[in-house]
Amino acid sequence: MSDIKLKITDRVGNLHEVDAPTDMAMNLMEVIKGFELVPEGTIGTCGGMAMCASCQCYVTSEHDLPEMEYDEKAMLAEAFHVEDNSRLGCQLNITPELDGLEVTLAPEEL
Repeated sequence: MSDIKLKITDRVGNLHEVDAPTDMAMNLMEVIKGFELVPEGTIGTCGGMAMCASCQCYVTSEHDLPEMEYDEKAMLAEAFHVEDNSRLGCQLNITPELDGLEVTLAPEEL
């Protein structure tokens, strides 16, 4: 198994350094859920289909991320609290290239 290090700042400002597996076809949203970094039911409500923006995060490191697909762009165009560095965690697959990725979770949409 090959793990990468991620730094995730939760919605109340706590930094979590986690090891995420690259060999399980997971995405960032699933890692956040798996480590219980947010209350249950507040992230990934669409199941990772880029249809709810509950997993929106701000990428604060200088990683070369995959290009956004149409569905992610469309969802972020309708979401709250969107910034230039916003991405949907469900659309960021955990790969070796993301080692050291730093993200901050966007506030919940209210």
